[in-house]
Amino acid sequence: MTLKELTVAYFQHYTIVAYLAIAAASVVVYVLNPAAPLRTLGAIAAAVAVYPLVWHLLHQYVLHGQWMYKWKLLSPTWKRIHYDHHQDPNNLNVLFGALHTTVPTIAVATIPVGWLIGGAGGAAIAFATGILTTCYYEFMHCIQHLAFKPKWKWVQFMKQRHNEHHYFDEDGNYGITNYLWDRLLGTYYEKKDRPQRSATVFNLGYTEEVAVTYPWVKELSGGIASGHPRRRVLGKEANENDSKAA
Repeated sequence: MTLKELTVAYFQHYTIVAYLAIAAASVVVYVLNPAAPLRTLGAIAAAVAVYPLVWHLLHQYVLHGQWMYKWKLLSPTWKRIHYDHHQDPNNLNVLFGALHTTVPTIAVATIPVGWLIGGAGGAAIAFATGILTTCYYEFMHCIQHLAFKPKWKWVQFMKQRHNEHHYFDEDGNYGITNYLWDRLLGTYYEKKDRPQRSATVFNLGYTEEVAVTYPWVKELSGGIASGHPRRRVLGKEANENDSKAA
């Protein structure tokens, strides 16, 4: 995949189209209720600063927490927003976050701080900043998961760390575009630092044993897969070829 092909696929996805529309609407609100220039810059800076920490905490304690699948009402949400992504990390259908969960989260993380700094205009521009930051995160996320080999060293570094999170040990490297908070909170690692692959890297700890007590994700998924996604696909293809040959 070329960078052009990746970019075209990215901007055609309905999630990104929705994000850009929401950002545009927020900018209109800002224009109608502008904050002072310094307050505007402060609201933007605050949104940019708070975003990586909020993402890290949500990723570690919510998406990788062992509690959402224990609630029947929350289990479909957890399945959609993260379990499915770890089951098949390169599946574009679940690569982006679900709008009904991401947009409210961005609003909660950015609008209050923006309001405190610049009133309605500050809240609007902070929210727009959060949405556009999410677009940037999702573009980098595409680079990390789709069949594109970046030329830039810093992007290669991020892709390697994120792939370790998905294919080696899910307990760490929670960042997407930087790993500052991973370093500060002790969750940063490189593959050489850990002796062996996590047994739950593809199912996030939702095992057959866990499913006996909390069966809802398994029922929605039609089972639990724990092996490498590409090998699972190859296995299915092999079985299909054998069936056709017979």
